[in-house]
Amino acid sequence: MPDADELIADALAAARGSDVRLAERQLDRLVVGTGAADGAADVDAALLRRLARVVGQLWPRGWQPADLARIAQRRLGPRAAGLLRDAMAAQRRDLPEPVPAWWDDQLRDLDARVWWDDDRHLAAWARREGVDRVTALREAVDALALVAGLPPIAVLRPPPGATATTQPARLGAGGSGSRILDRVRALLAKAESTTFPAEAEALTGKAQELIARHSLDEALLAAGAPRDDLPGGVRLGTDAPYAGAKALLVQEVAAANRCESVWSEELGFATVLGWPADLEAVELLYTSLLVQATAAMLRGRGERRAATGGRRTRGYDESFLNAFALRIGERLRAATEAADRQAAEESGGERLLPVLAARSDAVRERMEMFFPGVTRQRLTIRDAEGWASGTSAADRASLDGRPSRQVQGRRRR
Repeated sequence: MPDADELIADALAAARGSDVRLAERQLDRLVVGTGAADGAADVDAALLRRLARVVGQLWPRGWQPADLARIAQRRLGPRAAGLLRDAMAAQRRDLPEPVPAWWDDQLRDLDARVWWDDDRHLAAWARREGVDRVTALREAVDALALVAGLPPIAVLRPPPGATATTQPARLGAGGSGSRILDRVRALLAKAESTTFPAEAEALTGKAQELIARHSLDEALLAAGAPRDDLPGGVRLGTDAPYAGAKALLVQEVAAANRCESVWSEELGFATVLGWPADLEAVELLYTSLLVQATAAMLRGRGERRAATGGRRTRGYDESFLNAFALRIGERLRAATEAADRQAAEESGGERLLPVLAARSDAVRERMEMFFPGVTRQRLTIRDAEGWASGTSAADRASLDGRPSRQVQGRRRR
């Protein structure tokens, strides 16, 4: 009889092929096991070892725990995503120290921990999930196939065990870090919870003003001290529905905060490059504005139904969200430009402007290094009413600026 590793290799090869019957036969062989008295335990132990090994091979290829968890949830669903979280925990257990604190932060946020007691991980997992062994083995093989097929992506931060002479700038953990960002979080939480659109947008505008001032203070502070770090990066999910509209919102928020954004449609995320304070601002704003945009879209849909009896359409929703993203982007940029002018008056433009230019150049160079094959895609508006409603929803607060009607977004080939 073949050993457990051979059975798993055969099942994985069949799962990655196009012959469905062969894949089922190989899965049946995996269920039968090696024929030994403890054959099921051998298969379980070998599966966990292989999952941990292939997961570890992703890290030097640019993937981070949060990225893997996101795409596993998107492509395989929650059960297989849970298996991969366990594989990440098992792989982390065997990593030599030191391991970067941000790496453990991501694992903790994912609740990726070793919760099982012995090598019978898959059996324990199946009991916890309430599934039979065939289903558990199928989920494990599907998880292996997903990881084996993932392409390399940009290495935004050196993974555990890597060395680098020049490090990307450190991005703070999601906690407080700064009193200004704590105030921003509080403002955005209020904006998400209010039922008055004008109040939500005014609160968001105030949050952007604080963010812009914080970014300028960070830039001037960094300019006064020698440093050899580089702009860093984060990845933000852009899952269906309306993934393109979400990517556009990322791009608009990033541009307003001196960052560059590139959308990887097939992988379901946008990569944002910038300096730490700016990246944290983009994450905060994007998360909040996505909540606000969705709420505004639902209100607009209800108003449309009440006024005309019209039914919801995908074109209406997508056009609404696209218009919302563009108009919000203009308002955020207006707030940033106002903060720039005020800071230039206070500290002297001859000091501030070269600092901002140098930081923008560094971000742009980083983007060109990571994404030399970026293409642009035109935005198509399919529903004029949705476009008008989305612009109106994002334009109720008293900030200057006129809505744009054309946009070009970056997208990976």
